Amino acid sequence: MNIKQLEEDEVRIQIFKALSDPTRLEIIRFLRDKGAEMGCGEIGENLDLSKSTVSYHFKILREAKLTKTRRDAREKFVTLRHDTFHKYLTNFLDSL
Repeated sequence: MNIKQLEEDEVRIQIFKALSDPTRLEIIRFLRDKGAEMGCGEIGENLDLSKSTVSYHFKILREAKLTKTRRDAREKFVTLRHDTFHKYLTNFLDSL
């Protein structure tokens, strides 16, 4: 195996670990259904998650390159990284 394959396998491992949690799957599904960037607080409220819980899950999703986060003043906004889904999980979002 070459270095590029090993690096891509590490990405895959992070992705599958991130997706192995029902709450994170729910977050992915929610973002997919909304189809737009959403505030972290709004996502937490809609999914009935505490601020600390949602922050924890967003960190894992961001590290797996499944979401990206943008800060605007005190608010954080999250979007899906469709490039990652397309490269590693083709049609996954459609299957949710």
